[in-house]
Amino acid sequence: MIALTVALAVLVGVTLGLLGGGGSILTVPLLAYVAGMDAKEAIATSLLVVGVTSAVGAISHARGGRVQWRTGILFGLAGMVGAFVGGLLSRFIPGTVLLLAFAAMMIATAIAMLRGRKKVAGAGEGEKTMPVGKILLDGVVVGLVTGLVGAGGGFLVVPALALLGGLPMPVAVGTSLVVIAMKSFAGLGGYLSTVQIDWKLAGMVTAAAVVGSLIGGRLTSLVDPEVLRKAFGWFVLVMSSVIIAQEVHPAVGLAVAGAVLVAGAVSLDCRRRPDCPVRRLATRVRAVSPAT
Repeated sequence: MIALTVALAVLVGVTLGLLGGGGSILTVPLLAYVAGMDAKEAIATSLLVVGVTSAVGAISHARGGRVQWRTGILFGLAGMVGAFVGGLLSRFIPGTVLLLAFAAMMIATAIAMLRGRKKVAGAGEGEKTMPVGKILLDGVVVGLVTGLVGAGGGFLVVPALALLGGLPMPVAVGTSLVVIAMKSFAGLGGYLSTVQIDWKLAGMVTAAAVVGSLIGGRLTSLVDPEVLRKAFGWFVLVMSSVIIAQEVHPAVGLAVAGAVLVAGAVSLDCRRRPDCPVRRLATRVRAVSPAT
C-alpha cells in the first residue's frame, strides 16, 4: 500500500499545481483510505504534504507572473490565524464529522465554480486587487475551515480570488498556492499538539507530490482559464461523492456520483444547443439575482 500511496501522491501534486487546489481533497482520502491512517492523522499529514507541495508549486507560478503577492500574503496571514485556531478546535470534533463537513464544503464550492461570475470591467486584468478588509475576512474564514478539515484551502481560495476578487483563473491558481502553503503550516501547528505523524511516510508522499506539482505548474499556462475553472468544479464534485460513499454509505456516494454525471451530461448538451431550456432558466435566474 505504501508504493501505491506514493504513486498516487504524484497525481495529488499535478492536481495542486494545475488547479491551485484539490491537493487536500485528494490527499486526505488517499491517506485515510489507501494508507490506512485514522481521520485526524490523515488530515494532519495532508497539511504537511499540501503545505510543502504548494510552496514549491508557487515558485513555478511566480516565475510565470501568475502570483499576486499583495493579495496572497495578506490572505495567507489572515488564514494562518484561522487555520491554527481550527487545528486546535479539531480535537473536540469526531473525525467522521470533519470529513462529512469537508464533503459538504466541496459540493458548495464546486457549484459556485461551475456557475461562474458575471464579467465586469477589469475582471480579466491581472492587476485587479481585492479590498484589504475582504481579503482579511475571507482569509480568516477559509483558514478556519483549513484547520478543521485539513483542506489546504485551494478549493475555497481559488473561488474567493476568481469569483469574488475578479482575478483571472491562472493568477488565482498561482496566488492560491502561496495562501495554501501559509495556512497549511499553521493548521499543522495546531494539530501537532495532539496528533502523531508517520514522518517517514509523510516525507515520501510529500516528495512524490512535489514532483507532480512541478508538472502541473507547467501545464497551467497551456489550459484555457474557463475550461480550467469548470474542470475544477467537476473534479471537486466527483471527489465529494467518494468521501460520502466512505463515510455514510456506498449507495449514497453512488447517488451523488450519478447526479454529478447527469448534471455533466446536461451541461455538455446545453453547450451544444443554444435553445437549451436549462440555459434559458439560468439566464433568467442570473438576471434577477444579485451579482456574485
